Amino acid sequence: MAFPKIGNLAPVFTLPNQKGEKVALKDFRGERNVVLYFYPKALTPGCTTQACGIRDSAAEFDKRDTVVLGVSPDPVARLQKFIEKHALNFDLLADEDHKIADKYGCWGLKKFMGKEYMGLLRTTFIIDKNGRLQHIIDKVKTKTHHDDVLRWIDKNLI
Repeated sequence: MAFPKIGNLAPVFTLPNQKGEKVALKDFRGERNVVLYFYPKALTPGCTTQACGIRDSAAEFDKRDTVVLGVSPDPVARLQKFIEKHALNFDLLADEDHKIADKYGCWGLKKFMGKEYMGLLRTTFIIDKNGRLQHIIDKVKTKTHHDDVLRWIDKNLI
């Protein structure tokens, strides 16, 4: 499946967060930019590195009127454990049936240790205050993800 087209309205979604509360893309329209990042599995090393970078940059995202939402196929209970274990300060969303990952084109064929399987492809989407998709990062570096996103926002949305 292909990514949504840059400049178009981002695909809408409503998903439960770590507390089971519904979070929708439309909740932020007109008020905040949205960094929607898809990650494979909570509580794994790469995903933890990525999430902690975002956690530690919360004030920087806030200064830029930007909310960060992490999406994975994990159940709500696992997301809550991830939040608690690493004191994460942003919402994680449960996409257990990967319907939203499909909409965004980041559910696909992966390879690990010679085996192929379907899974979530680590991808980030930057959506402006009007709900339009402005940028896609499909070669995410977990250690610098937060800085890469902030740098792009500074150059293109501010």
